[in-house]
Amino acid sequence: MQTKPLGNSDLHITPIGFGAWAIGGGGWAFGWGAQDDHDSIEAIQRSLDLGVNWIDTAAIYGLGHSEEVVAKALKGRTDRPYIFTKCSMVWNKKGEISRSLKADSIRQEVEASLQRLNVETLDLYQIHWPNPEPDIEIGWTTLAKLKDEGKIRYIGVSNFNVEQLQRAQAIAPITSLQPPYSLINRKAETEVLPFCQQNNIGVIVYSPMQSGLLTGAMSSERIANMPDDDWRKQSTEFQEPQLSRNLKLVEVLRQIGQEHGRSPGEVAIAWTLNHSAVTAAIVGGRNGKQVEGIIGAGEFRLNEQSLEKIGNFLRENP
Repeated sequence: MQTKPLGNSDLHITPIGFGAWAIGGGGWAFGWGAQDDHDSIEAIQRSLDLGVNWIDTAAIYGLGHSEEVVAKALKGRTDRPYIFTKCSMVWNKKGEISRSLKADSIRQEVEASLQRLNVETLDLYQIHWPNPEPDIEIGWTTLAKLKDEGKIRYIGVSNFNVEQLQRAQAIAPITSLQPPYSLINRKAETEVLPFCQQNNIGVIVYSPMQSGLLTGAMSSERIANMPDDDWRKQSTEFQEPQLSRNLKLVEVLRQIGQEHGRSPGEVAIAWTLNHSAVTAAIVGGRNGKQVEGIIGAGEFRLNEQSLEKIGNFLRENP
């Protein structure tokens, strides 16, 4: 896979990276249901074998478990990928989640992530959510100091709007933004993506397949049978009336994919990569087979005819 520089950094990343949210497993507020760690390790290793050169995780995923699984998957490998993780969501012994951007809290988080991931330096450290919003300046200043101290190579943010990006930028340069972006969620197109493009801020989008909804594997029956601790059951995009519209979109992606020997998910990911502001997309996989079904998006590019077909559906089914 070809690589692109990420914003103002010297990191050259592949068009897709491995997203480690789902492999955090179930039993926490934003879990995806039960997950086998052996499958997770297989998924990560298969991604790397097929050319992916970065992994995106977060301390909060599985309350630390995702980072631990990433470390296990990388143990003994010589082709070490870039490791990106995030801070600001913290939990107590009961698993109750809160938000903090205080300096002491972030410093505790970064040390815990370094330990769980078994690395001396994090390639990219990101503020996960701009909450509590009054503390954005405190949090970003702390990340800048940690970068100066060598704990972190580059610093970025996730889920920030333009005004929040400007507040951070006034303190220290932003290497990257991580916004949600997909055929179903296009809010970033209005202001955020143009701002990043104008300011040399790399963009790594998350949920390009809308948390599995655009993979072609979803159906009303499958969603109804999801475990209760899968957060997607509560998402309006997985419920009517949006669900029927979204599954119709999947059929359009399936038709386009069949013309090119690609899966609906690969078409959905390629559509996000077509935006000139987007550097790369985060793509999750829960086992090696899932990874193999989406990895082709790293090199697949949509032609004008396919883009027009998708555009027509979006206009007719807003």
